[in-house]
Amino acid sequence: HCGAIQHLPPTRRGMQAVCHRCGTPLLTAVSSRNSRQRTLAAALAAFVLYIPAVTLPLLRIRELGHYRSSSVLSGAWELVTGGSWFVGAVVLVSSIVLPVLKIGLLLDLCRLECTPRRHRAATYRLMEQLGRWSMMDVLLVALLVMFVKLGNIVEFQVGPAVWAFALCIAMTMVAAMSFDPYTIWEES
Repeated sequence: HCGAIQHLPPTRRGMQAVCHRCGTPLLTAVSSRNSRQRTLAAALAAFVLYIPAVTLPLLRIRELGHYRSSSVLSGAWELVTGGSWFVGAVVLVSSIVLPVLKIGLLLDLCRLECTPRRHRAATYRLMEQLGRWSMMDVLLVALLVMFVKLGNIVEFQVGPAVWAFALCIAMTMVAAMSFDPYTIWEES
């Protein structure tokens, strides 16, 4: 926490080394290994949840008595082919491409034995940059619902993909937070 650089002394089983300046426990190889295992488990769970999140119906729209369901994938495609190519492209990139890319980068970071340090550092930096853009599509859906609130003419209901999408985002966040960046510099 305090930024002090120090050599990790050898510790016996059950003992924990602490920083001489601020008293924060120092990380050990065991905690780094557990970090990779937690990250891998959460990233795999996010990947499994991603498939129903994209393919199951996200919104059910009732318009003048007619019902229509739309998944993230079909909704983005409908927006692109319906003339709203910019909004469709934003939904496609932020809901489909970026989450898969972030999950893939997290999975790549978990296989430390096979990759050089420089690759791991670049992968980690890219993953951190992608996190900034991951919730833009939720904002677009909220704006769409807000603008199209027309009383009894149009009604929106959430579909089962909302829960899968929320759990997928939560698992991706857990995976990203549980990854210990110090493992990047461990020996391969």
